[in-house]
This record gives sequence, C-alpha cells and structure tokens, in this order.
Amino acid sequence: MSVNYAAGLTPYANKGVCGLPEHFDSPEELKAKVETLAQLIKESQYLVVHSGAGISTSAGIPDFRGPKGVWTLEEKGESPHFDTTFEDARPSLTHMALLGLQRAGYLKYLISQNVDGLHVRSGFPRDLLSELHGNMFVEECEKCGRQYVREKVIGVMGLKPTGRYCEVVRSRGLRACRGKLISTILDWEDALPDRDLNKADDASRRADLALTLGTSLQIKPSGDLPLLTKRKGGKLVIVNLQSTKHDKHAHLRMHGYVDDVMKQLMELLGLEIPKWDGPTVCESSTATTETTADVKPPPGVTAKEKVEKNFVKEERKRGASQLTDDGSVKEETVSVKRERADLPLEINEEK
Repeated sequence: MSVNYAAGLTPYANKGVCGLPEHFDSPEELKAKVETLAQLIKESQYLVVHSGAGISTSAGIPDFRGPKGVWTLEEKGESPHFDTTFEDARPSLTHMALLGLQRAGYLKYLISQNVDGLHVRSGFPRDLLSELHGNMFVEECEKCGRQYVREKVIGVMGLKPTGRYCEVVRSRGLRACRGKLISTILDWEDALPDRDLNKADDASRRADLALTLGTSLQIKPSGDLPLLTKRKGGKLVIVNLQSTKHDKHAHLRMHGYVDDVMKQLMELLGLEIPKWDGPTVCESSTATTETTADVKPPPGVTAKEKVEKNFVKEERKRGASQLTDDGSVKEETVSVKRERADLPLEINEEK
C-alpha cells in the first residue's frame, strides 16, 4: 500500500503542500463541465492523460496530500489505517474507463506517477504507458533492460537488487543473460527512467489535449509535463478536488471525484467501461493481452538504446542542438532527476 511505499522512501522534508481543502462543483456545474470535456475529446487528435494518486483512492489506496493522505496525517503525527494490499487492490472505474478510451482510439498515451501497478494490471497497453516513478510489480535487468511483471509486489525499493537474476536467453542459443534484477521503484533522488520519461515528454509535446486526473502536479518533472502541451498550443484540463500548482493554466478546471467524471464522460461518448476479470498484462497495443505474470519484452536492443535511437532520429529532423558531435544524445538529456527541471516553462497565456 501507499503507506508501505511512503515508509520505504528515504527521509525527505520537501513533500509539497499537504492537506489543502477539497472543493466540489455542484452536480449541475459538474455535468456541464463533463459535457465540455467530452466535446474537447471528440475534437482532439492526440489526447494524453496524466494520472495521480487520486484515481486509486476508490480502490482502497490512500493518496498522499489529501485531507486524509499519508503525508498529511504524517504532518499531524497520525498514522493511516486500512486493510487493502497492493495485490488485493482492484482497478477503479477510472482505470478501466481509461482502458476503454484507449481501445476506442481517443486516448493516445497515458502518463502516471502512481506505483500501485493498477494501470498495468487493468490491461492497459504498456507500450502506451509511462510509469515515471516505477511499479511495485515490475523488476528490471540492470544488464539488458528486460522487465518482468510479477503477480506479487517486488518487495524492495530505490532501484535496489531484488535477489533474482535475468532469465532471458541471448540470441543463437547462448546462455541466459543472468543480469541482476532491480526494483523499478524510485527513491527521492533517483533519476527517472529514461525510456518512460522521454516517451512521456514526446507525447506531451504532441498532445493537443492534456487531461490530468487526481494529481496535485507538485512533483517535478512529472507535474510539469502537462505544461508542454499548453506551451505547444494545446489545452489543459484538470480534474482534482484540491487546488493544483497549474490551475491558472487550465482551459477547464473540474472539482469532482474522478470516478464520477469518468462515468459521465464515457456515457456521453457512448462508450462502455470494460469489465475487469483479474490482473491482466498487455505488452503492446497491437497484441493480445496476457493473463500470466513474468511477461518479458521481446529480445533486441535495450529500452534506453531504443529511446536514444528514436530521439536522435527526431532531433535530426528538427535540426536540434541536443546531440553531441558524434550524433549521440547528450548525457543530461536522458538523465533527468526528480528534483531537477526547476526552471519554469514558458507559457503563452494568450493561447
């Protein structure tokens, strides 16, 4: 649970503003706003969703900065109490609605700050998902980059070894890789995963509509990614009960439970919310889903190598200056830390 996750992090003082009051739109006002959102989605060519802890509270996983959030209670000297585990938590209505939006062709990419694994366990395609802070169910080979999705939580955090080894057999029948498997969960000062961050950055720049659900947008650089869409001329819609860091940049601001918003939205779009039949892993948006654990990406180059290759290709098209003389990506481009990116993005308020 998020309590165990929070307790496993190293001590860190700057956890953002906690315990802000919640605000609720009237039923009539919320209905009108959902209708506006539905129209924006119909007109959108590239919708990107940014999800935070608020989409998992109805699944029994507490958030961090809400009135009863883990860190809010911590500041008061109190401890949250609940019974659910990560393994027992079921994807919420919002998790499944996002899967429905993706299958219908509306949702092009999903960016999550959550570590609870519910997006993956819902069956959302992993090739269209960036989990910027890791996944409690995923471990990765530090040698070849292969990832394993497990049925149980990994049990360690902070990119530490899990005690297991990579079993991927190399090409031409050579012996298994045997690289050490490490947790994908980040600690405060750990660098965000290159593959996920670069794909999230690219999707945010391509998007003409960014929808944030259940996040206060306080953690950097994750919380600033929606501003990339705004800076490129797209629209930003924020759904959160508390005020967020970027409210002033929102084209539409909605105060309501995300499940209520998504239920009304799916009805207006004429879409059914998929039924959840148990933990399901889908590696690719073009492949069938897998109901077994330990799913491995196909052999080939590592995730970082793929990212760098695609990045170089795109940057050459744009004639960008983020490449070294030999054509490789500058190290700082693919080594972003959570506490970096402090410079504010330039926002054109007239758009």
